[in-house]
Amino acid sequence: MATNTSKNKSNPETATSFAPAIISENAKVVLKHRYLLKNDNNEVIETPDQLFRRVANALAEEDKEYGKNEEEIRITSNKFYEALSSLEFLANSPTLMNAGTPAGTLSACFVLPLKDSMEGIMKTAHDAAMVQKFGGGTGFALSELRPKGSSIKTTHGKACGPIAALRLLSSVSTLVTQGGKRDGANMAVMNVHHPDILEFIDCKTLEGEIHNFNISVGATNNFMEAVVSNADYDLIDPVSGKKTGSLNAKDVFEKIVKGAWKNGEPGMIFLDEVNRKSPVNHIGEMTATNPCGEQPLLPNESCNLGSIDVSKFVIEKETNSYIDWNRLKDIVHLTVHFLDNTIDANKYAIPEIEEMNKQTRKIGLGVMGFADLLVKLNIRYDSEEGLNTGRKLMKFFMEESDKASEELAKDRGPFEGWEGSRPQLEDKVPLRNACRLTVAPTGTISMIAGCSSGIEPIFSLAFRKQNILEGKTLYYVDKNFETIAKERNFYSEELLEYLSEGGSLQNRDDVPNDVKEIFKTAPDISPENHVRMQAAFQDSVDAGISKTINFPNSATENDVSNAYMLAWELSCKGITVYRAGSREKEVLTSGTTENQKETEEKEVLRYVVPIERPSELSGVTQRVRTGRGNLYITVNMSKEGYPFEVFATHGKAGGNDAAMAEAVSRMVSLCLRSGIDPKDVTLQLKGISDVPAWDEGELIRSVPDAIALVLERVVSGKPALPLSLNETSQTKMFESPSNETLGMMITDQVEDVKTENNPSILAGVPCPECQNLLAFEEGCEKCYSCGFSKC
Repeated sequence: MATNTSKNKSNPETATSFAPAIISENAKVVLKHRYLLKNDNNEVIETPDQLFRRVANALAEEDKEYGKNEEEIRITSNKFYEALSSLEFLANSPTLMNAGTPAGTLSACFVLPLKDSMEGIMKTAHDAAMVQKFGGGTGFALSELRPKGSSIKTTHGKACGPIAALRLLSSVSTLVTQGGKRDGANMAVMNVHHPDILEFIDCKTLEGEIHNFNISVGATNNFMEAVVSNADYDLIDPVSGKKTGSLNAKDVFEKIVKGAWKNGEPGMIFLDEVNRKSPVNHIGEMTATNPCGEQPLLPNESCNLGSIDVSKFVIEKETNSYIDWNRLKDIVHLTVHFLDNTIDANKYAIPEIEEMNKQTRKIGLGVMGFADLLVKLNIRYDSEEGLNTGRKLMKFFMEESDKASEELAKDRGPFEGWEGSRPQLEDKVPLRNACRLTVAPTGTISMIAGCSSGIEPIFSLAFRKQNILEGKTLYYVDKNFETIAKERNFYSEELLEYLSEGGSLQNRDDVPNDVKEIFKTAPDISPENHVRMQAAFQDSVDAGISKTINFPNSATENDVSNAYMLAWELSCKGITVYRAGSREKEVLTSGTTENQKETEEKEVLRYVVPIERPSELSGVTQRVRTGRGNLYITVNMSKEGYPFEVFATHGKAGGNDAAMAEAVSRMVSLCLRSGIDPKDVTLQLKGISDVPAWDEGELIRSVPDAIALVLERVVSGKPALPLSLNETSQTKMFESPSNETLGMMITDQVEDVKTENNPSILAGVPCPECQNLLAFEEGCEKCYSCGFSKC
């Protein structure tokens, strides 16, 4: 925790009286891995303290543009440094990584225009590549693109449609982000009135088919009202503006809900609410958001984010702890100044983004550590007092950030688009920033700060990290919980082990009831209370809220439907849900203790005997141009017409490339003969990058990617499944008499592993960098061990 420095804040020049916060070992790992500068040999060349100095100096230097002298800039730099090094405030990751370096953007999130022309689509692909070069996240509205199959006058052809454009953008994103400090994330939004909306809702049914993209349906009030009344609504061609048909709104809504219940997508963005209070409606309409949905933006806008750890502003007393509102006011004003400076210090990928940023000067100041604040105040998260605390806190942020922006406008002038803006029309005083507040994902910065994420409930009271080198098991325990557990004599290794395995504190008889009430974790909070907390904060936030609405695995589609409707009724700007265990890959990493893991491997991952190869098979051979030369891929089919084996041969025999092609094709064949769905096989191979090449308009990233492409082509043209097979037993199409129950055995065991009464917010998949389990919160996958995050 940070040193209490409240008595020193009034005199920023007394630098010697200030002591930076102690950085935890876990935070040091995150900083070293992702944030501290490295030389050409990948060796760390700065300390955390030097990082904070680098960022503070770079941002304070921008005051020179507004007439500040060197002494004033030095004082401001010290203030910025103290806010950062105390861990009371941290800027978004690109600012921490890049400020004060020749590297690129300081912004975390962007929305790019997507125009209905070949030139428009390809420019967007180019601009997205430039933005993502340094890890920026991008959002796109597909709503302006003409429907699939529409006529194109200039070529007399037919339009490929928005989903084809989405696949192109996905391909670009996968290609660009492989070597950066973190992968760029994306959001695709389609207006529910678009004629291709049903195809859009289903476009991610196969997990991984569209890489690095979240999808959300842009819902209008007309649509939602039609859902309530079970009425039809109009589909509108975005080019002609004419009605092309209609759909039953309730049917479409239920389709959205079904996808969200299955794997969390699509989310929903309520477009009318997004634009209802937009201060810059005179400039344009917001039709898309950044990847996590909390930042609606105009085309070519970006936003610089930062979060205050509000838990560090609680003055703790034995009888009555309270928030230090005066000190919180000071840091809100300081950080509005900090974030406004990032707009000027930014390096922009394309001139259009710089122009739009200067026109609106949107910033996104937010919070983290809210759940920790409630614990310190002895307030239950899912209580009326908890909701009122969140509402009061964010109203304070709104009032003080408005005042800070007004003060900056007096000194520097309002944002360029002030004339004609909504605040100006309402006869308000000029503001420096069109928007001031956002509750964004705090991901790794909350790990550095040592606090809970955003406005989420506590993720976990204890989690375990294996030290492979020393053969030890280490427990990371919530500090507030650890203190109380020791003070009240119920702290034990057995309890930590239980909690680290996903056990709920609510089921422990050895823990006092008042402690269980205060330390509810995300799965212990009802979905309704998750939504109500989001709405409480949304009351005062001019942008949006990044928040995951957690459901137990046993939740029904109707439960998800109710949450979506409640979010709309409470004027949220969007909603993201996650049902525990709903991701297809979750079951493969279930289990935590060695005994459990061994048992579950025996139950679920039983060895399978591959089907013997018949003496004669027929198939197809396709040539694919790869960066390693021509590749000839043969897919042989079973007598029922399904892929049975694959051969891949290089045009030029011999060498490592040929050996690799043979090895991959052998393993693919083994999978197919063992009953693995070919869609899962292609999912594992697609996107692997080596030396890319173009083959008849298709980007081929590597030999495995080429094999996946051909296998996918073959599968898409396969005959219909026998009528006796249902969706849950499609693996039977590969079965032989020796393993005729394979498909149902796997399905049954998968259901056994998912825990109905003890849901976890673990995403269940292993972290790609450290192999510990990922968590799913704030709309992102996040590793609490090494700091990996992906939205």
